[in-house]
Amino acid sequence: MHRTSTITFAPLVAALMLVTGVACAGVLPRDPFLQKVGPDTATVAFRLAADCSPAVRYGVGAADQTVPSVDKGRIHAVVLTGLKPATEYTYVVDACGKTTPAKHFRTAPVPGTRNVHFTAVGDFGTGGTDQKLVASAMLKTKPELFVALGDNAYSSGTESEIQSNLFTPMADLLAEVPLFASLGNHEYVTNQGQPYLDNLYLPSNNPANSERYYSFDWGHVHFVALDSNCAIGLASADRCALAAQKAWLEKDLAATTQPWKIVFFHHPPWSSGEHGSQLAMRRNFAPIFEKYGVDLVLTGHDHNYERSKPMQGDAVAAAGKGIPYLVVGGGGASLRPFATSRPDWSLIRDDQAHGFLDVNVVDGTLTANLIKTDGKVLDSFTLRKDLPPLEQPPAGTLTVTVEGERGVAPHQALFRATPPVAGAKVTWDFGDGGTAEGESVTHTYAKAGNYTVTATATQGTQLQTATAVVQVTAASGDTGETPADPEPTDPGTDTPVEDRPGLPATPPDTTDATNDGTGPGGGGCAASPTATLIPALGLLVAGLARRRRRK
Repeated sequence: MHRTSTITFAPLVAALMLVTGVACAGVLPRDPFLQKVGPDTATVAFRLAADCSPAVRYGVGAADQTVPSVDKGRIHAVVLTGLKPATEYTYVVDACGKTTPAKHFRTAPVPGTRNVHFTAVGDFGTGGTDQKLVASAMLKTKPELFVALGDNAYSSGTESEIQSNLFTPMADLLAEVPLFASLGNHEYVTNQGQPYLDNLYLPSNNPANSERYYSFDWGHVHFVALDSNCAIGLASADRCALAAQKAWLEKDLAATTQPWKIVFFHHPPWSSGEHGSQLAMRRNFAPIFEKYGVDLVLTGHDHNYERSKPMQGDAVAAAGKGIPYLVVGGGGASLRPFATSRPDWSLIRDDQAHGFLDVNVVDGTLTANLIKTDGKVLDSFTLRKDLPPLEQPPAGTLTVTVEGERGVAPHQALFRATPPVAGAKVTWDFGDGGTAEGESVTHTYAKAGNYTVTATATQGTQLQTATAVVQVTAASGDTGETPADPEPTDPGTDTPVEDRPGLPATPPDTTDATNDGTGPGGGGCAASPTATLIPALGLLVAGLARRRRRK
């Protein structure tokens, strides 16, 4: 007689999943987010659940460069420097023995570059479904930067609301698109917006060295963020004085050399929504906008979308003059119906759809679309201006010579560039993830392969490139077969390293947009050492099953 044996796998599976989950969860209560991205720099900020010494790994293609955080405790902002303009980078955060999924960002182009793509929206910080839909739709358009128009953390801009209503629901977007924000009245509820400012890393180029209002260039667009709360009396004089902000704005706009000027803030000078036009903003700032040729003003506050005709003073401007004012307040908060008929200065308005403004500025043409969460375009408009011809490329041609075009791995080659004009900056991309700067550089190729080397000479806003090819073959006696038990080495060295189960040398592939299971704000993680138990579980289960069948 055969005895029937019942094997219960559920407790074993549950226990193992619990151990694995504990090892992965809660490493980063705030996912990495991008701040102060420029042509050659970017800040990667994040927060830890426990004290450790984190680092950011980054690079073009592979994340093969490392910058350790200099911060202590659980709040970290790692500054990456020496980056290439208009270049896509991959990055991960190593923290407390875990690695976040790989993310990507693009540096700003060289100032003056005539191709800019950005998005803008306000009144989104609810943590709700509509906000998440807007953020997801925005990420699909792959903007270079995201301009936030205030009320980004309802209802009071507290520390916990900033986490739950801004960073958590928009984690995927903020990890790949740098945020440039302006303050809303709801952020001002708590200590005049101080918690919000403490959580962000924004430009601070006003005389007060504050982040309440600031400016920056992205390509051939000059952006200005204002604090409209200051103009309507919500700020104390020590935080933001109206006269000081106006004086700074006038000086800032007078100094910029970029042909396009876009200003953004929260309270709209023109609106037919529930709150209506904010006359203090119109009276104090519209004359400055008009004097210095501002092209577009973006605001929020009213929970709807509205675009004015080009306005000048308190009226519709004459043909070819004036500034269009937009309310883009459909970022996620409950939409509010228009209580009055559409005024004659209003070109279009909508109180039925959540969405965001998607803007491309190419040469002398600005094209904007209000995109709804279903991907459909609600409104579209174009602004045009005559721009002077681009500078001609510098006389001469960039040339590259290589000593050691062929060799056996590991192979060192010498590269020399002759720039078209004296003083041009020369940067190199060696085709294997390595980079360098200078007219004469050397580089060692560790592996066999054909590598395209690119030299770039930069003079002002002009770029020239030249390429060469280096062929590297495998060492003699290398049959190309994989050894039975290869010994792992640190990338770029020949030094064996201790085996680290579940912590790969390269970041996991995260091109799939599906969630990794850690949930929003969890930071994700690479497989931890406990993850190696999963194959073992499979072997154990299979073995037990075979034993059961033999009985």
